[in-house]
Amino acid sequence: MSYKGVDMKADIGVIGLAVMGQNLVLNMADHGFTVAVFNRTVSKVDEFLQGPAKGQSIIGAHDLKEFIQLLKKPRRVLLMVKAGAPVDEFIDQLLPYLDKGDIIIDGGNSFYVESQRRYEMLHTKGIHFIGAGISGGEEGARHGPSIMPGGSREAWPHVKPIFQAIAARSEDGAICCDWVGDGGAGHYVKMVHNGIEYGDMQLICEVFDLMHRGLKIDYPGIARNFAEWNKGALNSYLIEITSQIARTVDSDGQPLLEKILDAAGQKGTGKWTVMSALDLGMPATLISEAVFARCLSALKEERVEASHHYQNMNQSFAGDSQKLCPQIADALYASKIVSYAQGFMLMRKASEENRWSLNFGSIALMWRGGCIIRSRFLGKIKEAYDKDPALSNLIIDPYFVGELTRCHLSWREVVAQGIKLGIPMSCMSAGLAFFDGYRAKRLPANLLQAQRDFFGAHTYERIDKPRGQFFHTNWTGHGGDVSSSQYNV
Repeated sequence: MSYKGVDMKADIGVIGLAVMGQNLVLNMADHGFTVAVFNRTVSKVDEFLQGPAKGQSIIGAHDLKEFIQLLKKPRRVLLMVKAGAPVDEFIDQLLPYLDKGDIIIDGGNSFYVESQRRYEMLHTKGIHFIGAGISGGEEGARHGPSIMPGGSREAWPHVKPIFQAIAARSEDGAICCDWVGDGGAGHYVKMVHNGIEYGDMQLICEVFDLMHRGLKIDYPGIARNFAEWNKGALNSYLIEITSQIARTVDSDGQPLLEKILDAAGQKGTGKWTVMSALDLGMPATLISEAVFARCLSALKEERVEASHHYQNMNQSFAGDSQKLCPQIADALYASKIVSYAQGFMLMRKASEENRWSLNFGSIALMWRGGCIIRSRFLGKIKEAYDKDPALSNLIIDPYFVGELTRCHLSWREVVAQGIKLGIPMSCMSAGLAFFDGYRAKRLPANLLQAQRDFFGAHTYERIDKPRGQFFHTNWTGHGGDVSSSQYNV
């Protein structure tokens, strides 16, 4: 194969020419890499080469054998295909053409358990596997995404120059791509990133709803609020685009948001985050509520029917909306801190369980640019973990203690106002409840344990005895002294 009349080999091959695949290829070519491309529908290869890729250091193949022959050794193959069965199908088709030491990279939104399985399977065949979480959407892929690679550590030096060249840069020039850990670690971190993204988005939606339906602020006013907030501690990509969305009008001059159906979709990464939290026993309550909020939104017809049965229940706001808006900003910021704290709690537990040794400061750095949750706030998270890599929870870092102390009264006022006005504040109230629970020296779980022992002889521990000693009470006087065995799910 030749490019501009010169025989050449590609530095990396990309399979899958949908939006993300195409833009990553163009990004690589911009940075001086030669890229081979293949697509299951081979006509897309020719369309790409004759269109956006024309004149670039990009070469195409019409079958996998030809595609592999175009690659330098060790061969680096990046799969940008739909998660699930298509990834396994392409791996099976590639294996006959690969040699030991070659590298398969899955850049899609794969479930980390599947990435772990693929890593182990390919390891037995001498093939390296990297599961790379890639965030930033179409724009990020083209101009600099956040990349979270994990899997076969031996493969990292062979892909590092390419990935770090095309990755985003933070405001201070740091590269938003670094090695995450072994096995499925890369896709796990990307999964938690997406879970936090669910939380961020739902929190923004809740304050939008409070301002729009509750405080009767018009769309230009909402846009101005978000634009103003974006200048301070809330500075982030999602706040920025929300301001732009709120000021966008349709062809008839009416706010476009008024025309968009209020039923949200999801692709599963938020659900996976919640499932992992349940498996690990981590209270990712805010993130969970964000997932369920999307599920609730999807019940559009049922919600419309229910609305007819409960008309005129919502109260009108009687206060000063201009005074409440700064409090809303503080409440949003405090809730955001909890959302990230829960995500990092989850990664800490998963790192311990899987022996990944995740570097949380490095992860925060990788998220500072290119990805959907990029924000100024992540710099403070990096500082927290740089100071104390063993930090058990972000909300006990001195900086965040100060911020939550400063914001908590506004947070309570905003949640209370939302409840009074009939505006669902599922994520913001869940975040506040988590905060109050986490900082509580004593919770009513003592009563819960007594209840369990009363009806099921499940036993309890005592505060005046060492942890690990269990006791049972014959609460009714009619029971016996036999208790259930101890276990935790």
